[in-house]
Amino acid sequence: MTVLAVTEHRRGELRAPSFELITAGRRLADDLGSELHLAVIGGDVERYADQLNREGVDTVHTVAVGEEFNHDVYTQAVTALAESHEPDALLVPNTVNGLDFAPAVAGRLDVPLVTDAVAIDATGTPEITREQYGGKVETTVEIDADRFALTIRPAEWAKAEGTGDAEITPFDFDLDESAVRSTVTGFEEVGSGDVDIADADVLVSVGRGIEEEDNLPLVEALADALGATLSSSRPIVDNGWLPKNRQVGQSGKVVTPDVYIAVGISGAVQHVAGMKGSDTIVAINTDPNAPIMDIADYAIVDDLFDVVPELIEQFGGETP
Repeated sequence: MTVLAVTEHRRGELRAPSFELITAGRRLADDLGSELHLAVIGGDVERYADQLNREGVDTVHTVAVGEEFNHDVYTQAVTALAESHEPDALLVPNTVNGLDFAPAVAGRLDVPLVTDAVAIDATGTPEITREQYGGKVETTVEIDADRFALTIRPAEWAKAEGTGDAEITPFDFDLDESAVRSTVTGFEEVGSGDVDIADADVLVSVGRGIEEEDNLPLVEALADALGATLSSSRPIVDNGWLPKNRQVGQSGKVVTPDVYIAVGISGAVQHVAGMKGSDTIVAINTDPNAPIMDIADYAIVDDLFDVVPELIEQFGGETP
């Protein structure tokens, strides 16, 4: 019995969901009493395989075909792997790339596909938990099939740690070049700007509590004092005060920094879905009953215009 997880890389680096996928895959494999196999397709597969050799991984299959993601190549490669190894479950990140090829592979394998899983219980009949209505409702899907495919929501599982002793094996298959109807010509980050908030270790995020655009420099000064990256909730972007690439949330980016400081953010479910995987959450809000307080590790119930200047001074910065 085998669980096969398809990892993801972009522009020469493995992406965070790949390591979260290991944690989710290991738990599922333990439930099923099976091995966890990973697949890494394209690019520097040997280097990626070494990085993916984490505790709990039994085998890493390297597929040396192409460089960046290509729908047609991934569909063929994953289908060939699944047909060769007959996994009980196929796991894919619930990302733009994963959602691109997973339905095609599930269709070819004739297996059910459940997307955006936030929890898995396969101790009996596999039960997959999903969220609906912006996270306000949880639903459970029972899978009545011998084999199935899942896409796993990023930031719901911890990143796998520790060095493993996985077997690393190359996998060769006959790529049908005539069926590759798309070509990758380059990569362009969505949104303007030169920063990727998903890579930041510390984020200072600003919400509608800042009241007006002229007050943004105050929060920027806090970010500078902490050596942090500035991000925001959706209203700030909708108002045009910060670019789209700074937005955290379901319609922005999912982030998992070491520290997330929410300044004047109430904590709507759409925003929380994008940052609840942060290691430490600090909330600054005048409302002690704001939803953000329910998930904050540290809560400061006070006016941000009083708190932020004090923090800037404590960390050696200058208040604008």
